[in-house]
Amino acid sequence: MILTEPDLTRICDLLYRQTGILVPGNRRAFVERRVLERLRATGLSALPAYLACLRADADGEVQHFVNAFTVNETYFNREEHQLRCLTGSLMAAVTAGRTRSDPIRIWSMPCATGEEPYSVALWLLEHWPAVDDWEIEIVGSDIDTRALAAAETGRYGARALGRLPPALVSRYFTREDEASWRILPDLRNSVRFSRHNLVDGTGMAQEGRFDIVFCRNVLIYFDDESRKVAAANLFAALRPGGFLCLGHTESMARIPSRFVTRRFPDAIVYQRPEIADE
Repeated sequence: MILTEPDLTRICDLLYRQTGILVPGNRRAFVERRVLERLRATGLSALPAYLACLRADADGEVQHFVNAFTVNETYFNREEHQLRCLTGSLMAAVTAGRTRSDPIRIWSMPCATGEEPYSVALWLLEHWPAVDDWEIEIVGSDIDTRALAAAETGRYGARALGRLPPALVSRYFTREDEASWRILPDLRNSVRFSRHNLVDGTGMAQEGRFDIVFCRNVLIYFDDESRKVAAANLFAALRPGGFLCLGHTESMARIPSRFVTRRFPDAIVYQRPEIADE
């Protein structure tokens, strides 16, 4: 299908209002493919009818529309240097002075199809000797409900598992067929999944505060304004002294924020100051 400029603007504006994602002008073909996908799925033949369907949110179409535009490209142990930083530096920092009755809370947002929060759980089991001494809560959140459903299922193909040593795959996954493996039930149950939106501070606040937040490779899709909103919401999601891990191509450099940049041996992360700042 071919969208007119006004049609393209309407679609991109709606996506931006819902998600904070800014679609570049050179991705017209991407937008057209996704809109055509939704027209076919809804049985509608013309864009005006589909826009009316979106305005009415008929049959929850707004969520289906958002799902169609999200990018869920990830795999286990992505940006492994941050996982090394997690067990080499961050866990010691967040547990210092804490009692073991106080849970350690880690949030992966966006979590896509679950590889990232499950990677955190696996890495802690394999690389943090104190893992059994602490109650650790891991939450994975995303705006895409299809991705969350896949994450809860915990079934993955060879590409997603490609960076895991074969011995680790054998230990924590069961092979279902020639093309897929499923993560063991105990490990699946160690991560709780929920739908949240980085530009919805009220919704994010429902999860409470975390010691560590992994928010990787999503801010690159935001403009400066939506990055500011997301940064403020991420700041509010951290306990004083908590840490934020961004993707390797992202930083807070262009965003006025209250985070302090911390340089650890394995990674650069961002910290909410220890002094309570509401």
